[in-house]
Amino acid sequence: MKKKVIAIKHSRRADIGEYKIYRVFPDHEVRAVGPFVFLDYVPSILHAADEPRKVVNGDGAHPHRGISTLTYVLNGEADHFDSNGHHAKVYSGGAQWMKAGNGIIHDEAMNPDPNIGDRLTHGFQFWVNLPAKNKAEQPDYRPVQAAEMPKIPLDDNAGWLKVVVGSYSNLSSPIPTFQEQFIYHIQLQPGKTFSLPTKEGLEYAMFLPASAAVVNDMPYTEQKLLLFDNREGIIEMNNPSDAPIDIIVFGGEHYSEPVVAQGPFVMNTQSEIATAYSEFFAGKYGKIEYDQQVQ
Repeated sequence: MKKKVIAIKHSRRADIGEYKIYRVFPDHEVRAVGPFVFLDYVPSILHAADEPRKVVNGDGAHPHRGISTLTYVLNGEADHFDSNGHHAKVYSGGAQWMKAGNGIIHDEAMNPDPNIGDRLTHGFQFWVNLPAKNKAEQPDYRPVQAAEMPKIPLDDNAGWLKVVVGSYSNLSSPIPTFQEQFIYHIQLQPGKTFSLPTKEGLEYAMFLPASAAVVNDMPYTEQKLLLFDNREGIIEMNNPSDAPIDIIVFGGEHYSEPVVAQGPFVMNTQSEIATAYSEFFAGKYGKIEYDQQVQ
């Protein structure tokens, strides 16, 4: 049985500084998918050969608390600094994972990948809500390069599935999780079909970043977010075009604790939000040292 699409929505422009951004959710229709409470999409941009590289210098530094952030880079180089002393770069196909825990400041920049030379930037940022007990923990950080993410070929030479977060079949991502959750990046070859089995009770969503697809026999255009019912079944996806397409499927266990979100903080009570702000302004989240070497 094919899972039913219960909602369809389009992302909206929400540019941040120099970055062209599309906010996928949250909004009044979609508050969360499993533990995921936020998704921004950075569309594919071809940069001029002489365009200056963006530098991480403090202009974009901002705090987080109560969540983990995940920057998944389809194309480009993501440069990360944080007030817990971490600095690293990940490249096309890799991800930056940061647990904000009880408070951290981070700063990021995205540039074309110097190792590939395609002059593209393209990617996502997810916020993952942490269980209350993990919101109180110390911050953590992990850079994961493309080669460290498990990937499996699909039957009939249909393409591949990469496990960005969570598990699929006998594959598990190295990115930490605190309740059941997943992000799958599926690339489908022209004319090919793939059926993804699902688990009853988990929440599932699909985002089509840059190409149309046929999902459970219905055509959908690019930048559509599809939400599915919670029954067990399959999600059938077909590539009707003459070029490979990328599909992101994500979701997980419903987040059952209270959720209070304000600005860059996601907590369980309004009092905790007030504490998050007061401790940030009191300087308790630390300070970023920008002269670090890449670790």
